[in-house]
Amino acid sequence: MDRASVLMGVPTFYVRLLGHAGLTREATAGMRLFVSGSAPLLAETHREFSGRTGHAILERYGMTETNMITSNPYEGGRIAGTVGYPLPDVELRVVDAESGAPLADGEVGMIEVKGPNVFKGYWRMPEKTRAEFRDDGFFVTGDLARRDADGRVSIVGRGKDLVISGGFNVYPKEVEEEIDQLPGVFESAVIGVAHRDFGEGVTAVVVPDGTAEIDEASILSALKERLARFKQPKRVLLVDELPRNAMGKVQKAALRERYADLYR
Repeated sequence: MDRASVLMGVPTFYVRLLGHAGLTREATAGMRLFVSGSAPLLAETHREFSGRTGHAILERYGMTETNMITSNPYEGGRIAGTVGYPLPDVELRVVDAESGAPLADGEVGMIEVKGPNVFKGYWRMPEKTRAEFRDDGFFVTGDLARRDADGRVSIVGRGKDLVISGGFNVYPKEVEEEIDQLPGVFESAVIGVAHRDFGEGVTAVVVPDGTAEIDEASILSALKERLARFKQPKRVLLVDELPRNAMGKVQKAALRERYADLYR
């Protein structure tokens, strides 16, 4: 790090750095910029990193199909938990996933984007291309988000990761944020698993950090005061690590497959 000025990383990089005693203001004194992307950065990680180093991580958002879409500002406030504003010439809207109708500020919906950054289509897959674009040229990202009155975008999760339990929408990130704040928790992933009564059962997969004794009962008890009843996990499963792809993203599809029979 003493020979570098910029680090472009996924959230896992910053979590691992925070676990290293050598991460100090002195060690990062020569750094100009820390950037995070490819997966949501927890607000807690953002705040802890800033406290340890004096650097506010710049989080931004993009996709393979679109290149970069939004970014927190290089100069100005970098707000924990948000991915900032649409980049110049990029149009972004948050809409109802079914009807495509624009939603009001603060409401959760699907991100759609249009601009010179967006690809023309999937190679030799015309049907998929037609399915992923609206008639007015907006690309359907598959990501759920809310936009505040100031225009900042906050990613809630992937549409396919949304859990519908007993008719209620449960956004995994909201539950994960509460679990990750509990003593003894390193990280978590919340998924929906087929459930006879509820359609999908909210299920938490948790990696302990070894600093405190935790088990399923203690986590469920702690969440009773933090989350509405329908958002509380039906089960909490403790594991050594979460499955990730080469980019460091948690593979929730693999978790759903692994625990598909949990409630049967």
